[in-house]
Amino acid sequence: MDPVFDDRRLQAIAEKVKAGERLSFDDGLALDETPDLLAVGWMANLVRERLHGNVTFFNVNRHINPTDVCVASCKLCAFGKKARDPQAYTMSLDEVYFRAGEGYTEAVTEFHIVGGLHPELNIDWFCEMLSGLKQRFPKVHLKAFTMVEIAYLAKRFKTPIEEVLRRFKEAGMDSMPGGGAEIFNERVRRVICDHKIDGSEWLDVAKMAHKMGIKSNCTMLYGHVETAEDRIDHLIRLREAQDETGGFVTYIPLAFHPDNTPLEHVPKTTGFMDLKSIAVARLMLDNIPHIKAYWVMMTPKIAQIAQRFGADDIDGTVVEEKIYHDAGAETSQGLRRGELLRLIREAGREPVERDTQYNRVERDEAAFTIVV
Repeated sequence: MDPVFDDRRLQAIAEKVKAGERLSFDDGLALDETPDLLAVGWMANLVRERLHGNVTFFNVNRHINPTDVCVASCKLCAFGKKARDPQAYTMSLDEVYFRAGEGYTEAVTEFHIVGGLHPELNIDWFCEMLSGLKQRFPKVHLKAFTMVEIAYLAKRFKTPIEEVLRRFKEAGMDSMPGGGAEIFNERVRRVICDHKIDGSEWLDVAKMAHKMGIKSNCTMLYGHVETAEDRIDHLIRLREAQDETGGFVTYIPLAFHPDNTPLEHVPKTTGFMDLKSIAVARLMLDNIPHIKAYWVMMTPKIAQIAQRFGADDIDGTVVEEKIYHDAGAETSQGLRRGELLRLIREAGREPVERDTQYNRVERDEAAFTIVV
């Protein structure tokens, strides 16, 4: 039985959704602006269950941030530090390997590796890091380096982007995360991240990686100085890139955390906005398979509810996430596998452990324990 829509604009959109038709920019704007969250969630859940049934995916992963030294000074960031900052850090290769191995078990299927734009660490250093991790943990998928990091290294060391990607792929990089996209609108980027590549360059790096067989995720940072129009434009540009390459695996909306940044006067996102961002994305991104509710930023409670608002993934165990915690995130730096299972089951969904490529990971639950 269809819901009664408080917002009359949603009835025509619902008919499109039920028919599997692509939504327009104006449709997306109506979805973003309407206060009728439950109606938008109902439509998003319809699409989510059409694609994935009752399943919610999660994985057992570890985050590794090799350095927080960064030449950029983005107003959105509380993580990056200048090299002269006494609190800045840069891991040695041995420290990276040690951090990867801390608490490691064969259950870990992914290392998620991102860091600052370091002025001295070169392409060879990162290749050695990747190959060293692959040698020590051959079964672990290496999801490493944002489009911003790739473009920076290419410019800093006067190497074509395609060559950087090729070398990293040969060294062991299996796929790429989706960070650094922020908001593609250039007016907004001049305020929040004017030291980064622009939105078109981010998309160009992503498309180049996809065409080389390197899949990636994609993101949007919301809840700062952007408008509804900016958010929908961002989603449509991701959708157009996906039409071209098919290389985006998962979309992750990222709630802006203003604490300890130059934008700390900006209010934090609400649960209403967090759920709306998930639902609108599921409806607009008809060609991206998965929508992730990233519990680190949304909180486990909102990520759990999001499994009924269009999300089919709740991320993973994570373990020692630094970037968003430096910006004031109050969530744990890691969740145990059992806690993820509980969150998913309480939402009425069937938990399915996956690897980075969404292959199912089978466990003997009766005999299986993991400490992370």
